[in-house]
Amino acid sequence: MAATLRQLISRNASNKRVLNFLDQGKLSCISCKRWLNLQEYQSKKLMEQYDVNVQRFKIVESAADAQSAAQHILDTSAKELVVKAMILAGGRGKGHFTSGLKGGVHLTTEPTRVSELCKDMLGYNLITKQTPADGVKVNKIMVAEALDISRETYFAILMDRSYMGPVMVGSPAGGMDIEEVAEKTPHLIFKEPIDINMGIQESQAVKMAENLGFVGEKQQKAADQIMKLYKLFISVDATQVEINPLGETPTGDVVCFDAKVNFDDNAQFRQREIFAMDDKSESDPKEVDAESHGLSYIAMDGNIACLVNGAGLAMATMDIIQYCGGKPANFLDLGGGVQEHQVFEAFKIVLADEKVKAILVNIFGGIVDCKIIANGIVKAGKELNITMPLVVRLEGMNVDAAKQILAESKLPIVSADDFGDAAQKVVDCLKEN
Repeated sequence: MAATLRQLISRNASNKRVLNFLDQGKLSCISCKRWLNLQEYQSKKLMEQYDVNVQRFKIVESAADAQSAAQHILDTSAKELVVKAMILAGGRGKGHFTSGLKGGVHLTTEPTRVSELCKDMLGYNLITKQTPADGVKVNKIMVAEALDISRETYFAILMDRSYMGPVMVGSPAGGMDIEEVAEKTPHLIFKEPIDINMGIQESQAVKMAENLGFVGEKQQKAADQIMKLYKLFISVDATQVEINPLGETPTGDVVCFDAKVNFDDNAQFRQREIFAMDDKSESDPKEVDAESHGLSYIAMDGNIACLVNGAGLAMATMDIIQYCGGKPANFLDLGGGVQEHQVFEAFKIVLADEKVKAILVNIFGGIVDCKIIANGIVKAGKELNITMPLVVRLEGMNVDAAKQILAESKLPIVSADDFGDAAQKVVDCLKEN
């Protein structure tokens, strides 16, 4: 599913102010910086490449294709089918479509029923507890073999700083919220660190399979799946591979029924094929545009746009705007190596938000040269014909030269002396207008 503001903050643990505002309902995040998100079927295709057991499935984009796909899967020994809408959000089974159809996950044995379901799914928005209020448009459907699950377990591999490497986490209580399991029954959570230089040992995989409750031949099958999942984890530069549930079927098979895979964004140069699968169709176009220019952007529900360098300063800027009585329209981190053209593109992005009524540029030039920012502001002000209030606070490297550039531009820029002055001035500009 698409990342949330809370997920972004969790990656920057020092930024607690915005989390507090979020919890108090003072900020409403629409979208945020993208992390690579794969659809469920993409994760399963990836697992297939590493011989991990998954259900047989086909992806369809039309009702006609759905019926033929369903017939093909039934003809190859499947007894029942599951039809799942493909969107980057959880809670699909309990969701509803704008077509009136209830549920984004259905079971059936009839190919014609699969076709009927797809007619009410494809092209319509699916609304779940994790989507925006108007839902997300469904463009793809997964038609898969439905397998009975006699027992569900939870298994994951993740990079853990406290262990300085990969850690296996498992629980015999699968198919449910693992955080709830950890809180209510912590004795059912098992952890096993892995030496990243030696790799996973078969004895470790067998021990985890035993902790998950697999016995007899199924214990070795589960251990084999665990070792294959670790190979996948390392090979694709994953930061997390989560299987919930890792299920046991009545026939004795061990199958990965649902998967979530997160990747190290710094490994994009090594994993080009995987990152090329990134599904941007459900993202705010401004967010995608920002990413293409090397900018970190989050849209919010306020009307004061923020252009800042550094995640911490950006969080603090939103905080002080809120404190002064305003509402931030976005988080936009220009980054430490920002160039003039990126400043220009940043202005284009925030101006594309119709809610924006004023702009605050708050720069502390440590790594960033304030002259670069000033030149970018002047270029944007003249070429984009910015008429709304624009407050600029610059401090740091080449700040005097930067202020001279702004002064000579003759643009209607409101200069601020410090952080608090800047926030108060931008809020006051809106009150005056």
